[in-house]
Amino acid sequence: MDTSDLFASCRKGDVGRVRYLLEQRDVEVNVRDKWDSTPLYYACLCGHEELVLYLLANGARCEANTFDGERCLYGALSDPIRRALREYKQVTASCRRRDYYDDFLQRLLEQGIHSDVVFVVHGKPFRAHRCVLGVRSAYFANMLDTKWKDKSVVVLRHPLINPVAFGALLQYLYTGRLDIGVEHVSDCERLAKQCQLWDLLSDLEAKCEKVSEFVASKPGTCVKVLTIEPPPSDPRLREDMALLADCALPPELRVLQGRWDLAFFCGRSDYFRALLDDHFQESEEPVASGGPPVVTLHGISPDIFTHVLYYVYSDHTELSPEVAYDVLSVADMYLLPGLKRLCGRSLAQLLEEDSVVGVWRVAKLFRLARLEDQCTEYMAKVIEKLVEREDFVEAVREEAAAVAARQETDSIPLVDDIRFHVASTVQTYSAIEEAQQRLRALEDLLVSIGLDC
Repeated sequence: MDTSDLFASCRKGDVGRVRYLLEQRDVEVNVRDKWDSTPLYYACLCGHEELVLYLLANGARCEANTFDGERCLYGALSDPIRRALREYKQVTASCRRRDYYDDFLQRLLEQGIHSDVVFVVHGKPFRAHRCVLGVRSAYFANMLDTKWKDKSVVVLRHPLINPVAFGALLQYLYTGRLDIGVEHVSDCERLAKQCQLWDLLSDLEAKCEKVSEFVASKPGTCVKVLTIEPPPSDPRLREDMALLADCALPPELRVLQGRWDLAFFCGRSDYFRALLDDHFQESEEPVASGGPPVVTLHGISPDIFTHVLYYVYSDHTELSPEVAYDVLSVADMYLLPGLKRLCGRSLAQLLEEDSVVGVWRVAKLFRLARLEDQCTEYMAKVIEKLVEREDFVEAVREEAAAVAARQETDSIPLVDDIRFHVASTVQTYSAIEEAQQRLRALEDLLVSIGLDC
């Protein structure tokens, strides 16, 4: 529902609604619809310059000479929008949220954090991680266990292996995304066949066909870079990475064993980076000579840490609402905001009249903006019953007291959010009266407790 709302708001040029959906509802800015179109494309096509600038500043991708970039440029309704697109310098999603999984994987590849193998292709070195290559490609798994076993440097001199194509192949294995100049596509297809990456080969062929049709039908366009990007719902990358969590989960759940684990834990959490890279250890147990280091974590059960483990590797873990509270406090301690958001999505399933105030308090405590917004949206729907509940009345009083202490405004944030959601439900004349009844119930409560605002 939020995704379809985003596309509709971009067609209308509703900057406020788009900002709300991206910043409060966590909708992905580069999401695609069934026509392979992005929110930015619709904003360009409909001539909404302010919205185009906002989307570009918040991570919308529109690189020159790519299919998406040329499509936006060709479809732009005005010259100012075309100028904005040409002057565009990519702002990655990490500007808005530091722990995006794809950003982490891209950094892992580019920086070679705790890498354990180097491929030298015609003199150009590529640092990599055996564990990632092994779970993403059966070919690499076999070679690393046989011909390349125990080798820290692998030299590839075959004349048909292009370094540019090899780098693009690594990008695909790490992130599921691939950017390659059109002149190197055939080299990339050859490598995909060699490495038995049939999904990649199929995606490359389909993308080439789509780009050819686009260029042929749009005179003056020039696509020089081919981009393969899986849809957000594609589970392949995360399912492969989850295999690493399976391997790292011995029966006794003694964790962080092996150098390659450090790349994920240090790369995804500042807490673990301080604990491991800077040797700031809660406790350290002696290990047998030649064995892996062992770090003991206190104050967390094996079951809860299992959720942390799967999230660190695959960006996902199955969370029931019953365990979400415990995982949330651990995610906050370990500085894993993405895991906190997963907890928030699970807790959103608990929204009922009896629980919504408690969940709202948790959302505020752990700074879960989306969950907090979902709570106030639910409150708006049942406000006529909530005003009779003491826990809700106390929450309103506390919010009002906090505002008075700051002396910033005479409005109450909780009340303002509920009013916003009540108003946003009014789509027809028949809904106006119902909305007015809800607002009257809220106003009567404020008057009764001396907070007429």
